[in-house]
Parts: sequence; structure tokens; C-alpha cells
Amino acid sequence: MIIASIEDDTVQAQYIAHTLAEAGFKSKHFTTGKELLIALKKSEHLDLLLLDWELPDISGKDIVIWIRANLGNQLPVIFLTNRNQDQDLVQGLNAGADDYLTKPFKSPELIARIRALLRRKNAETTLSTLLLGPYLLNPQIREITLHGEPVQLAPKEFDLAYLFFSNIGRLFSRDAISTAIWNREIPATSRTLDTHLSNIRQKLHISPENGVRIVSSYALGYRMELIKKTLDSTPAT
Repeated sequence: MIIASIEDDTVQAQYIAHTLAEAGFKSKHFTTGKELLIALKKSEHLDLLLLDWELPDISGKDIVIWIRANLGNQLPVIFLTNRNQDQDLVQGLNAGADDYLTKPFKSPELIARIRALLRRKNAETTLSTLLLGPYLLNPQIREITLHGEPVQLAPKEFDLAYLFFSNIGRLFSRDAISTAIWNREIPATSRTLDTHLSNIRQKLHISPENGVRIVSSYALGYRMELIKKTLDSTPAT
């Protein structure tokens, strides 16, 4: 298991390397975005990437956009950033990051996030492909198609969509969704969850015309419901 980190601050890089070693992970350190991209273009095997947002040559956001465009969703990415504004964090997640930690962070929290992401990556190999009306969700390649056309979703948007499509009729509280998707509770004042819900509604055209809707109650939570009785949520064969 190789965890890569890209960090131009020497002290922070040593802290990350020490934290990973103590947790039993092998690690590889890059100081610039160019070094990382060269390694990825040579198909160097990495199991997870810790990515600093602010780099001397290429922004972390641009790197994760390149990774998703060229490597798909096979490499989990955690942003490590000094930014803590909702709009910045949502922007990073929408670019393709799987999770984020704001600096300064503690070693146990970083390891917990890494292990949670690796568990989720391994679990995806056992998840069922879902067919519901015009929607087909394939968790192995993390793709959703609508009427046969692929829909581009950020990683967390896919996770959120799969959660709803695989639990038709189940009510999820905001805290339950936050824990399932982000591995933490998200403050009620944050717009992160609302933004992701809005995105999947728009991108997937969640509407009666396509047989589904997401019903929301700020006090209780959210659930996906079927509109047409002929639609069934079943594994595709």
C-alpha cells in the first residue's frame, strides 16, 4: 500500500511521512506538481494521494482535474489545505477530490480519513450495478448513465447519488448523509451538502419525468422516492 503526498513545505512533508510510517503505510513524497504528473504518466502505482492545494508550480485543483480526466476515479485524493471557506472546499470536491482536511490537522484524523477512503475503495468492488428506469449506476467504474448517456459527476456527487438510488424510500438525516459521504458531521450552517444535492438534482435531471424525486425536509432529512410504479431499483444483470 503506497500513499503519495505532494507537499512543498519540508516540515509538513516530514510530519506526513512520519505519520504514515507509524500507521504502517509506505509513502512517496513529491515536492512539485510536475514531479507527480511525470510519475502518473509513467503509470507509477499509487493507492492514495494526499494533495496540497497551494503548490509552487501547479495548483492542487488543476492536478486533481488532470487525474480525473486521464486516470478516472481509481486514485483516491484527499486535499490538505489552509482554506476553510465552504465555497473553496466545495470547489475542490467538485474538481474531483474525495475528501479534504484543513491545516493544521492531527495524525489520528489523517489516518482515519485515509483508512475510510481505502475501505470505501475496496467495498466498491462488491457493490451492485443498479438499474432504475432510465438510470444505470455502475460503482465499479463510478459511472451513471441517463438514457444511455454518461453523466459527469464529482466523486462525492456519485457517492451521494448511489446512496439515494440504492436506498429508495429511506429517510436520511443530514448527519447520517454527512457521516456516510464525508465521514464527519457537517455543520447546519454549511452549504456543502445542499450544493451537492442541488448538483445531482440538476445533472441527473431528478424529476417526475424520469420517475424519481428527492423529497427534502430541513428538520427531518432527505429521501428519494419513485414516481412511477413501474420503476424498480434492482441490480442490473
